[in-house]
Order: sequence, then structure tokens, then C-alpha cells
Amino acid sequence: MISTAAEEDPEGGRRRDPNNGGETTTTTIPDLRWRSWIIPIVVIANVVVFIIVMYFNDCPHKSHRCLAKFLGRFSFESFKSNPLLGPSSSTLEKMGALAWGKIVHKRQVWRLFTCMWLHAGVIHLLANMCCVAFIGVRLEQQFGFVRVGTIYLVSGFCGSILSCLFLQNAISVGASSALFGLLGAMLSELLINWTTYDNKGVALIMLLVIVGVNLGLGTLPPVDNFAHIGGFLGGFLLGFLLLIHPQFEWEENRVSLMPGTIVKPKYNTCQLVLCIIASIVFVAGFTSGLVILFRGDNLNRYCKWCHKLSYSSKSQWT
Repeated sequence: MISTAAEEDPEGGRRRDPNNGGETTTTTIPDLRWRSWIIPIVVIANVVVFIIVMYFNDCPHKSHRCLAKFLGRFSFESFKSNPLLGPSSSTLEKMGALAWGKIVHKRQVWRLFTCMWLHAGVIHLLANMCCVAFIGVRLEQQFGFVRVGTIYLVSGFCGSILSCLFLQNAISVGASSALFGLLGAMLSELLINWTTYDNKGVALIMLLVIVGVNLGLGTLPPVDNFAHIGGFLGGFLLGFLLLIHPQFEWEENRVSLMPGTIVKPKYNTCQLVLCIIASIVFVAGFTSGLVILFRGDNLNRYCKWCHKLSYSSKSQWT
């Protein structure tokens, strides 16, 4: 699960106008240019999927130890089976939970995607969806649904891959790999647009603290922290590619185009270098991850201490 610390606003600074003597303008970050609709759809879809899973779980007909029996077939498994008020592990596995054996040996690749739409319980669902809504809506209003939706889905997929490379005796579900992708994208957006921010140091420290705290909590049972790490790295690299801002000088020149105006490049050298490096690292990492996964290899063989980064049990809630 994700700590509610992720709901803080780490980029509350203001955009700096270099043509105004370095003074800050009254325009706050972000510039809200789009209406958010993809993130609300994601939240609704997760809720609907959870209701469907609970319908098929049908605890009263499969177990005598159910909670909230007045809900009928939507009642929860016992606290001993699932302390998060949700379905059984077997139901989650049938519905598409992340399971290394089924992905590698039975080629059920779709589990790399479906697992991020499943949740272990009401508590798990609420924690993830509150954070996704708080962070995702803000990013979507600033950058649009295409870029934010891409980061959400691809970073969640990256989290699934890394989880399978390290945790091969557990099932895993949850949207927080995609949530950590949004956090990673926020960090890379701050870095690649560094010169456009005021109070950038404070924003950077706050983001790093939020990410660090959440990754630290990911070592507690029964959280799949490898999915968090994979999602964060995927979102971090994608943020350099998709959340880049043009320079202020370029935007102003595009509007004014006064005679004799020197046309500035759209992006500065540092931004272009970061984009190139991020694209190379992302493609290399994503491709090699898939190759290693379908070879059936276990990265714990090469990293003896990596298992300490995540709690290991039969079921993992991400």
C-alpha cells in the first residue's frame, strides 16, 4: 500500500520568468490547460473491477468465515485470510494477479497488465485511488491525458516486470506501481524543467522525502516493493521524454516574432541531453527486462541483498 504522505504537493513553487529580472510571476505551477478525465476513468475502472472481483469471490458459498455477511456474495474474507477487507488470494490469481509461473511457463503475458487493476481489499483500493487521484489529476491538467495516461500504463507495466524478476513465489496485485510511476515522472519533470521553477530546491527535497518514505514503507509486509521500484524507474525515465517544457524565450518569441528578434531554440542543451539519455536507458532496460523474464531467470541470483528491498510472502499487495 501507499502511504498518505504521497498526497503532499511537492511542486508548489512558481514559474520563474527570466525576462523579468528573475522575479517570480503570479502564475502558479502547473499551468492548468486541460480538463482531467482519464484519471477519473482510471479510478472508476479500478472500483468497478474490485466489485466484479468480489462478486466472483462469493465468500459465503466458499467459506464459513466471512466478514460483513449482510453483503451477501460481496462479503469479505476473514481477517486471517485477508486483513485488507477483500477477496481470497485464489480469486485474485484467477482474475489476473501477477504470477511469475503463469506468465513464464503458460505465457499469460496479459497478467503483467491486469494485475495493476486488481486490489486486495477496500483499504488497499482506497489508499491507492486517493493517491492516484490527487497526483494524477494535477499532472493531467498540466500535461494532458495522452502523456499522463501513457506514463501511468507503461510505468505500471515496468513495475510488473521488475516484480516478476525478483518475486517468483508470490502473487501480486495493485495500482501503486503505476502510482509510483507518476511520482517518478513528477521528479524528472522537475529536473528537466529546472530553470523554470522558483523554490526548486524545496520542491526537490519534498519529492525525494515523499518517494523515500513510501519506498521505505514498501519493505513492510505484505507490500511488493519491487513493483514500486520498477514503476518509479519507468515513470522517472518517461517523465524526461514526455513532460518537457519549452524555454520561456522560445514561447515568447513564438508569440511576438518582432523584427530582429533572435529565435531561441525550443529546448536547451541540457534538456535534449537528458531526453536522449533517458530514451536509451528506458529502451535498454525495458527490452532486457522482458528478455530476462521470459528466459525464466531470477535476478536474486545476481543480487544477494536485493531481497531485503521487499517483503516476501505468498501474496503481495502493491
